[in-house]
Formats: sequence, structure tokens, C-alpha cells
Amino acid sequence: MEQRPPPLPTMNPYAAPSARVSDVSHEGEQELADRGTRLGAAILDGLVVGGPVALIAIAAAIAIPSYKQAGGGQPNPFLFGLLGFAIFAVMIGIAVVNMVLLHRHGQTLAKRWLNIKIVRTDGSPCSLLRIIFARFLPVALLGAIPLIGYFISLVDSLLIFRQDYRCLHDHFADTIVVKA
Repeated sequence: MEQRPPPLPTMNPYAAPSARVSDVSHEGEQELADRGTRLGAAILDGLVVGGPVALIAIAAAIAIPSYKQAGGGQPNPFLFGLLGFAIFAVMIGIAVVNMVLLHRHGQTLAKRWLNIKIVRTDGSPCSLLRIIFARFLPVALLGAIPLIGYFISLVDSLLIFRQDYRCLHDHFADTIVVKA
């Protein structure tokens, strides 16, 4: 009589454990904007505001001495008023454009150009009032304090090197900057 080995079990008792796991969906999660893009947006925003103001100041620096040489007298106060108004109008115009873009899209001009935007940590849009009164104003006021204001502004910027890429103003306003 021929002897056969016992049948193999349906399950291998020596195999590594396994489990049926479905992949977790990350729908709705947004990718954080990287540090370099945020830095680029901050620099571009500074150039958007500072560039036209610098051009007006350069034009004034050229116009006033030539006006004095031609007339031989004191510069016209109207010219100073006109230059001051031009600088004020440019700054207000850029601020209004940025406020409209922040309200509608959570972006300044530079953030729009670099395809990043400000949202709440839960992914919902951030209101303009939150951006102004919780994100911008507290850090600006703290930065204006003599002596420690410089330290606070430095800490605000350096916090971006944490794992969540959030600066101090992001923590105050419960916001993140994500790719648009």
C-alpha cells in the first residue's frame, strides 16, 4: 500500500501575516507651497510695491535738481505735493488690487503669479478680515515694538523651517499656504 503525505493546509501557518487594506484616499488634501516659492512670492510682492515707488522717487531725484537749476530758486511745493500724491496713489492702487485678489482667491499678485494661495488649515477659503486682522496686523504690530520687534519679525520668518512650513502669522490666523 502506498502511503501519501497528508494534504497541505489551506493556510500556511509559517507565512507572514497579511491584511486586506484599501488605500486611504487623500482627496481634499492640498499640497503645501514650498519655502522657495513662498520666499519668491514675498520678494515679488515687495518689488510690486517698491518698484513703482522707487521709480517715482528716482524721477523726483532727477526732476527736482534740474528744476532748481532752470529756475534758480526753491522747488515748487506743488511738485512735491504731486510726487507725494503719485506715491500714495500707486501704493493705494496696489493695496486695493491685492485686497480684491486676497478676498476672491486668497492670493496677492505675486502669489497668483507663482500659483500659491492662502487657505485655512481645514482647506476652506480664508476671509479677507482674517488675513488682515489675524495674519498681517498682529505680526506688524508686534514687529513695531522697539528692540523686541526685530526678534519677533525674525522668529516669524524662521518658523517656516519647521516641518509644517507655517510662519508665526500663519499660526495666528490658522492658515496655510498651498499650491493653487
